[in-house]
Amino acid sequence: MSEEIKPAYGLVQINITNQSEFMERYAQHVFPILSKWGIEMIAGSDTPVTKEGTFKGNWSAVLRFPSMALAEEWYDSDDYPPYRDIRMNELTGSGSLVFVQGM
Repeated sequence: MSEEIKPAYGLVQINITNQSEFMERYAQHVFPILSKWGIEMIAGSDTPVTKEGTFKGNWSAVLRFPSMALAEEWYDSDDYPPYRDIRMNELTGSGSLVFVQGM
């Protein structure tokens, strides 16, 4: 019997410096890439509620990946890194992306 492939989740917390520029230069291009890879954005908000710790961002999201292997492959693929670099170096003041194995 083969082992069940479990989903993985991406926890996103970023501080967008210009919302309209972020949508124009990043989001409108990345959403189709997510869809192409079978990745779902299952939650997203510009009003995240921080209950513990410190979060200085203004946008949070949760992405669902079919597997951890696919999450890693997508992150390093030819499709995403050009937009990742724009997001990290030009469109946000700070942020984090954490991959978590589903149960």
